[in-house]
Parts: sequence; structure tokens; C-alpha cells
Amino acid sequence: MKKIILLFMFILVFFNQKINAQNSYFPPLTGDTWDVISPASLGWCEDKIDSLYSFLDKEETKGFLVLKDGKIVLEKYFGTFTKDSLWYWASAGKSLTAFMMGQAKDEGLIKLSDTVSNFLGQGWTSCTQAEEEKINIKHLLTMTSGLSDLVADNSCTLPSCLKYKADAGTRWAYHTGAYTQLQEVLKEASGVSENIWTQNKIKAKTGMTGLWVNLDYNHLYISNARSFARFGILMMNKGKWNNDVLLQDSNYYNEMIKTSQNYNQAYGYLWWLNNTQNFMLPGLQTVFQGNYAPAAPKDMYAALGKNGQILSIVPSQNLILVRMGNYADNSTADMPALLCNNIWEKFNEVFCNTTKITQKTSQNFKISVYPNPVKNILKIEGLTKNVSFDIIVLNMLGQKVLETKNQTEIDMSLLEKGMYQLQIFQGNNIQIEKIIKE
Repeated sequence: MKKIILLFMFILVFFNQKINAQNSYFPPLTGDTWDVISPASLGWCEDKIDSLYSFLDKEETKGFLVLKDGKIVLEKYFGTFTKDSLWYWASAGKSLTAFMMGQAKDEGLIKLSDTVSNFLGQGWTSCTQAEEEKINIKHLLTMTSGLSDLVADNSCTLPSCLKYKADAGTRWAYHTGAYTQLQEVLKEASGVSENIWTQNKIKAKTGMTGLWVNLDYNHLYISNARSFARFGILMMNKGKWNNDVLLQDSNYYNEMIKTSQNYNQAYGYLWWLNNTQNFMLPGLQTVFQGNYAPAAPKDMYAALGKNGQILSIVPSQNLILVRMGNYADNSTADMPALLCNNIWEKFNEVFCNTTKITQKTSQNFKISVYPNPVKNILKIEGLTKNVSFDIIVLNMLGQKVLETKNQTEIDMSLLEKGMYQLQIFQGNNIQIEKIIKE
């Protein structure tokens, strides 16, 4: 009897793997050929697509793709941008780095518990030796290095910019300068540059194009939109591309896309997660209730970058969404987590009522903020009564300059003249305003 049960289980697993393999399409490694599925064949509301494109155009989008089972359902380019145009991934490239570090772990070049100083030597920060030696590779992958994110340039990689704030592992803070050290670790561990690593171990096997470029302190990945989508297919298939296994360690893959520390539930190994009860945002130490993209499916995870570079992956639907573009004035593109939600709000309309992926939940609520420009007191009206709310003011460097709770009049008199971003949080609702201080 036990043998029969084991045989049945084996057949069931094999059958499921066969179905999954049949449902996964991998575009050819070369050329422009890519299988397409029509929206109508999926039961989508084609009359809503133009409204989606109009919204994306208004948000200064350059390229937009939606894949189902690896095949293209929607593909739209705006202005002079084409399928061959190159654009930067910004911080979405962090997620590609996380994948590369998993490959390095596969090859025995690193362990997540390795101290960063083992590869970079002592003095890569301005911390004491004891403080620095507490920082390991996993801390950089999870944004828990303990290095201060309140420096003038969050991307700076000089030791003078990498200052002690707390012991490693005791605080989450979005810190690009600290993250960038991962690529230095990879180069020291492997003896090759990030471009050679990516070419040999990812691009050649998936048909991705693009390259890493250095801009000031940043290491940015640049590619066309389809290559961004190819990386999504690789992730959707758990590090496999056809018969090639590019990431062997299934435990590492799973850890990448689940909560990685005790502070920001919505952060894995340089990936943003949507199946959480609360979340934190870059530049802030506030924990917000709910998930950052309530309009998106709960199991969605994403690579997110400045000015709205978005790779959104939904395993339950075998669905991938890509957005590349610029920052539009008075939009949420400068906060990609919020733009991701807004795109899903519009995208959900394309699914019709019978095929809608998830319940639409607005993350913006309309309130009045005046006067704008403001000299002294900024007033806020229209918030839900008897419901607690938070207000945060950021300067144009993304640094928090004011934070209040349950105050409808904000004293701006001590701030320097210039442009600021006002963020209002109440429940799962978020509203963002550009404020001019006279």
C-alpha cells in the first residue's frame, strides 16, 4: 500500500512539473521573435487599454509590457522610445544584484554570513573595527547594515559617507551606498567585473541585453524593456531558463522573495514584497500598516527603482508587468512603490469584473493642502475624522525634514525656500503633494 501511495505521489509531482513546464514560454535568445497572446483571448476588456495607456503616457512612461506565461499580451512604447531603446533600471538593478549574489553563493565564492571586511579589507567604512566587523553580506542584502542613511548623499560609497548609526542587524534603512558594496564583494570574490559575470552567467543564457555602467557612485544596469521582462521570466521560473538552471539554491531563491528581517516586512533580499501586513519606505523610519500596493495581487513581488522603474511579478497568475520611464511633475513616479500601486489600479480595469485579479483599493485620497506656495503655516483639510494620520515632509534629496502626527496645521516657517514633498498617510491611504516654500 505504501508503495502504491509513493508511486501515486511521484506521478502527481511529475504531472504538475510537466504542466508547469508546458505553461512556461521562453523567447528565443536572439532576434525579435516573441510569442504573443491577444488580450481578447484572455477575456480582458480591450476597451480599457487605451485608458491605461493614456495614464501611462501622462506619467512620462517610456516602455510598458505585460507578459502572461512568458508571452507578450501588451507592449507599448511612448514618444520616440522603441523596443530597442535603452533605459536605466535605477534601484531595480539591486534585485539583479541579489540574483547574482545567489549565483556566487552557489559557486562557493561567498557565504551570507561572511564579514564584508573579509573581501574589502578594513576601513571600507568610517566605523570602528569592531562595528565594521559586525556587518556581513546578508546585512547588505537586507538593508540592515546599521550604516546611517542620513548622510548628504545616500549613494556615496566613500568611507567618510558610510557612518555608524546602529549595530548591524538592528535597524532597517534604505541605503544605496551600503548596497553598492555587494558588487565590490562579488568582484573580489570572483575576480571578474559585474559585466563579465552578468554576460557569462545571465545574459548569454537568457538573451538579455544591457550592461552595468558607473554614474557617480552608482552602478546602474541599462537595457531595453524586453530585457527587463526577460529577467522577470527568469525569476518567475525560479532561476531556470528552459533547461538551464542559473540559480541552483532553491532556499536562497525563496529567501530573496520573503521577509528577510524583523523591521520591514515588505523587504526581502533587495526585492519588494506585497504579501505583508505592514511596510517601510526609503528615507523613512515609519512603519505603515497594510501592503504598499493594495491594488496589486497579494503575492506580487517587485524590483523597484527611482523615477518608476518597475518589474512586477505575480506567480499565482504567471504574470509579469514592466514599466520604464521618467518622473512626471505632481506624480508618484519619484516613489516607485506608490506608482506601482497606481499602475495596478488602472491595469485592474483591463481585467473586467469577471477576471479581475484583485480587489481594487485606492491608495490615494483627495484632501486639500493650502496655501501652496506657503510661507509659514500649511493647512490640511479633508482627512477622515477620528482616524489617526501621519505627515512627513521631505526635501528634494529625499531627506526627512519634518514629521508630525494628527496635526492639520504644519509650521513650514523654519524650512529653507525651495521645493518639498508632503506625504500624508491615513490607514492604507497615501497622498503626495509637491509644496513650494517661499
